[in-house]
Amino acid sequence: MFTRLKITATAFALAAGAAQAAPDSITIGMVLEPPNLDPTGGAAAAIDEVVYANVFEGLTRFGPDGAILPALAERWDVSGDGTVYTFHLHDGVTFHDGTAFDAEDVKFSLDRARAEDSANAQKALFAGIESVEVVDPLTVTVTLSSPNGNFPFNMAWGDAVILAPESADGAATAPVGTGPFKLGNWVQGDRVELVENPDYWGTKPALKRATFKFISDPTAAFAAMMAGDVDAFPNFPAPETLPQLGADPRFSVIVGSTEGETILAMNNRQPALSNAKVRAAIAHAIDRQEIIDGAMFGYGTPIGTHFAPHNPDYVDLTGLSAHDPEKAKALLAEAGVSDLTLRLALPPPTYARRGGEIIAAQLREVGIETEITNLEWAQWLEQVFRGKDFDLTIVSHTEPADINIYARPDYYFQYGDADFVAIMDRLNLTTDPAQRSDLLKQAQTKIAEDYVNGYLFQLAKTGVANAKIEGLWENAPTQANDLTAVRWTE
Repeated sequence: MFTRLKITATAFALAAGAAQAAPDSITIGMVLEPPNLDPTGGAAAAIDEVVYANVFEGLTRFGPDGAILPALAERWDVSGDGTVYTFHLHDGVTFHDGTAFDAEDVKFSLDRARAEDSANAQKALFAGIESVEVVDPLTVTVTLSSPNGNFPFNMAWGDAVILAPESADGAATAPVGTGPFKLGNWVQGDRVELVENPDYWGTKPALKRATFKFISDPTAAFAAMMAGDVDAFPNFPAPETLPQLGADPRFSVIVGSTEGETILAMNNRQPALSNAKVRAAIAHAIDRQEIIDGAMFGYGTPIGTHFAPHNPDYVDLTGLSAHDPEKAKALLAEAGVSDLTLRLALPPPTYARRGGEIIAAQLREVGIETEITNLEWAQWLEQVFRGKDFDLTIVSHTEPADINIYARPDYYFQYGDADFVAIMDRLNLTTDPAQRSDLLKQAQTKIAEDYVNGYLFQLAKTGVANAKIEGLWENAPTQANDLTAVRWTE
């Protein structure tokens, strides 16, 4: 009897000790599965949500507040004329496969990204690079064709992470980076598992393992949180349940802002949509608040242009496309358009599927019918983003400060207006903050007045996590689930 009690007491003490030790693993819920794991070879935000700052690193990086911080480059110098950046690299950095990181890898990565046959989704980030030169193993100079004060910002994007020539071709399924985590396992359709990189060059995170679990259904996401099957869902797809979760002491609800301009994108080269009056009619048919309330349960900030409201250079242009069904009908009549039916392609996110049904009803009120097609993410990327085979679509552009996409005539909504391109060209050559602010405001106004797209709302970052977790990003200056500062409290 005494022996049994002693064993029980010992076991209880061990269990209590184990309970007091903070866990070193985490399961993160995500709505979408990434199509691949190479941020330099794919446009899907879900890629960065898994690998940014965790598996791959760039010369610079975004901090949780949007600040540009050193990463693989410990510091950099800029020439007096603003055209030459000299990056001084950290010593002792290795890739996950044990190969050394040095200036040659930087040259390889930047030259690869800007090559004519590059698959990089953000080639414009590298378009101004004239040459990349290796000075020594820890020093690299990048010469630009013209000054660009935004270059360290550009290098912080996931599309600008550094890969090694030995492993770059396999990055889509077997990513090899320099980050604090490396790929452990990818069970397609279910989860990606990351494990600690024991040879990480920087400050090691508190976590040793992380699992990204893919749950697209809002009801299933809520059930997974309630059951403890996931520890955190940084972009939670069931905002209608946040009050219930927030009232439960087991959870913390984390609401912030993102860089996600959510738009009703229009194919500007589709015959009917090439007419600015038709695009304006669609914009005036839209009731933003009804979409925010109906699709996002009140989470989201109305926008009237492709720019984040939290940015100090934002201009509120929502009045240019205020909800006005009668004006929409009049504009269609002026354009000589009747019996218009448009194809509306909807990717999987909740804002698109729910928002699409609401927008279809709003367009019907002004005489525009829609044919809705629900696409999986890979289909959307192939058909809409690459193939430009669509009339309307709904998507949130989560890349930071990306108004420059409107200067690309071959971008999927096919705008590329010459006057807009000229504004962006001047912006790229301008370093004076006041002049840059003025040009950004001109750019916002131009696309709003041209009704390039229907501007809906800035996507809120609605997350939920176990109350004992700290270090998750509140806001999303880029599309990432950065785990480097995440830890469990005891």
